[in-house]
Amino acid sequence: MAQSNQLVELVHTRIDEFIEAREPIVTTISPDLTPLVDFSRQFLSGGKRFRALFCWWGWQSVGGVEPGLDPIDGPASGAGIPERLIPVVSAAAALEIFHAAALVHDDIIDNSDTRRGKASAHRLFESLHTAAGWAGNRPEFGRAAAILLGDLLLGWSDELLDEGLAGVEQSAARAARAEFNRMRTEVTAGQYLDILEERAWLTQPESELLDRAMRVIVYKSAKYSVQAPLVIGAALAGAGAEHLDALRAFGLPLGIAYQLRDDLLGVFGDASVTGKPSGDDLREGKRTVLVALARETLGDEARDQLDALLGDPSLTAEQITGLQRLILDSGAVLRVEDLIASQVAEALAALTESPIGAEVTDALGLLAETVTRRVF
Repeated sequence: MAQSNQLVELVHTRIDEFIEAREPIVTTISPDLTPLVDFSRQFLSGGKRFRALFCWWGWQSVGGVEPGLDPIDGPASGAGIPERLIPVVSAAAALEIFHAAALVHDDIIDNSDTRRGKASAHRLFESLHTAAGWAGNRPEFGRAAAILLGDLLLGWSDELLDEGLAGVEQSAARAARAEFNRMRTEVTAGQYLDILEERAWLTQPESELLDRAMRVIVYKSAKYSVQAPLVIGAALAGAGAEHLDALRAFGLPLGIAYQLRDDLLGVFGDASVTGKPSGDDLREGKRTVLVALARETLGDEARDQLDALLGDPSLTAEQITGLQRLILDSGAVLRVEDLIASQVAEALAALTESPIGAEVTDALGLLAETVTRRVF
């Protein structure tokens, strides 16, 4: 996976280059705006870069780099990025900036204290308010400032994508832009469905709760985490309809499996691995597929207990443990593991039946294993 490692380094370089170019635009307005740039750097410095990698291998699947050649070899731009790779590296970096924006907004919605083991954006802005002794309500300032940070990152992701699209043929640029635009709409819709389910589940037919939870997975995460990056990368390289459909057939079930694994981690994950407190999804009241499956088999008393505690931000460690035990005893964890396995199998089967070459197929197979690996 040397190419994957090299791509991650190039994305780091491209993001650093981009923020460095944007910093004076922001800070010359006022030095008071420096935290916007500093916090942007912080939220873009970590992560596993899965979306960037899927974009890269989508591009590679169309033959973006000749077989057997080091993709990093070639004439470099001023930033040390080979000229012919600037479009795909810029698109991959734009996806990572978009992801950072989504996380900033997601943490506000969920009232999360941490992200990747550090303070979330709104908490960072709250700490600025406290340290400076400013007037007014500290949490309100933190939320308002973080919303603006997320908006800034959204705009920057668009700018960086456009810089990459400028270097490809117009029809490919239009196709990649259309996929990026669709992704933005779908993930926003999915985020709304997620917060809706936390509140509307009580009024919905019991028989529909699992399907509604699965719909959230598809639109909030699966498409934008895996499917869209693959298709954007391939579209940049001029992929035809059949090729794009093959990547969609692989990407959607893999994206579902990826989010199902994330949902398990949100309930049972080790905070030192996930960067979020164990059981955080329970405190936030996430109505996930895991919860829907648990409710199907729990007895009335246990189901009532789950419903009464789920979404209580003041849950104690003992209550978290009790809810984890309820979910385990329901058999829902094993059912989710089976769902993950079946979705991965569907994704890999689609890959073997596709026109994609063996080298990229192997790389995507390894990436599929990585993003769905059990870590708790």
